[in-house]
Amino acid sequence: MDGLAVPVHGFRILTGNANRPLAESIAKSLDVELCKATVSRFADGEVFVRLDENVRGADVFIVQPTNTPAENIMELLLLIDAARRASAARITCVMPYYGYARQDRKDQPRVAIGAKLMANMIARAGADRILGLDFHFHQLQGFFDIPVDHLYAAPVFTAHYRKKGLVDPVVVAPDVGSAKMARGFAKRLNASLAIIDKRRPTANVAEVVNVVGEVEGKDCLLADDMIDTAGTVSEAAKALKDLGARNIYVCASHALLSGPAVERLSKAPIEEVAVTDSIQLPESKRFDKLAVLGIGELMAKAIRFTHSDQSVSSLFE
Repeated sequence: MDGLAVPVHGFRILTGNANRPLAESIAKSLDVELCKATVSRFADGEVFVRLDENVRGADVFIVQPTNTPAENIMELLLLIDAARRASAARITCVMPYYGYARQDRKDQPRVAIGAKLMANMIARAGADRILGLDFHFHQLQGFFDIPVDHLYAAPVFTAHYRKKGLVDPVVVAPDVGSAKMARGFAKRLNASLAIIDKRRPTANVAEVVNVVGEVEGKDCLLADDMIDTAGTVSEAAKALKDLGARNIYVCASHALLSGPAVERLSKAPIEEVAVTDSIQLPESKRFDKLAVLGIGELMAKAIRFTHSDQSVSSLFE
């Protein structure tokens, strides 16, 4: 890892338009240039992709989150197909955010399982490997019939909060599904753990029922994998404040920040909302409490280890 700045040959970093700044950060950490590619639109909006450099026999890494709009998915599939048809030796799909991950099962009649469909399309397009970050459900790795390396943003958040000197910290899981992630944070930060019992009457609507754990007089860190409409974390923050929590911090790997999210987070009793740059945020979704932490170096190390056939899991030990 000490030699991360040494140029690495034999691979190419490709990207679409979904999150070019992150791809540039990864390339900079690896001391390489992004592979030149044209990713544009025809007059009717159809996506056009062309690789402008030779990738024959190269180890190709395509950096592209699959958040909305759906054109991001088409860009990814066409980039994979273009690299395969250009005779790349191996194609690794680097997905800082895996869109459609919440559609992972038939929880009601006649619904699509979008997460599985996405996995099928990526594999059929020609990807040989997946590098993902903080999937919404860890079992999504099993949806792929190709190898998956699942990365965690925890080291980035841990370094951030260690500098803050939290007072008697407690990591709070906003729901039972986030308990494992919160437990990992608590162990790294030498903090205690609390869990919020949440009820969701309808989609994107959260209702706090109870808080399991001691939070009075403590700094609380609400940890989740994503923030969409921010209903969960804003209601959780209010509940913690009512129970006597000292300061409340929120961290999430993926900042979707849909609909009323910015307004809710701005008004909630939260000191800071820390997210990663896995999704490119427009200026309209940035606010005073928001701290965006870079994952470019972490992803670069994972790419370097993958290229040299080293253990990616060693990054988190």
